[in-house]
Amino acid sequence: MEKKYLAKIIANDNDGLQMISACSAGAKVKVADIKYLGSNKVFLLSIERNKIEKGQKDKKINSICRFDFVDKVKSKNIDQKNDSLVLELVGISPMKNDNNYEINLIFQNNAHIALTTETIEVRLEDQNETK
Repeated sequence: MEKKYLAKIIANDNDGLQMISACSAGAKVKVADIKYLGSNKVFLLSIERNKIEKGQKDKKINSICRFDFVDKVKSKNIDQKNDSLVLELVGISPMKNDNNYEINLIFQNNAHIALTTETIEVRLEDQNETK
């Protein structure tokens, strides 16, 4: 039986975040699969991405992108009532503001989500390969 390699990338600085951004570029995200758990300060994104890190661009994989210590979430140009709307992630880019970071999730068509967080703590965890 072939063991499936499921990646898990943990980022706590800009370099790690850039790696997660590179792995997630072009990923598809359904609006229904974007969750902010305010009481836990956790922001979750369930994405379908191309598995680029092993040179298997034709393989799609379901992954969870998890952001911890998120104090605030703002979105722009995203219809949150449309659960079946699919967004395409262009990249993830952090900005330092005073004592906080603003992590911007940039999607096609000028849509984006800004996460305000005190520290960079992001995980990209593969769930399973799609058929």
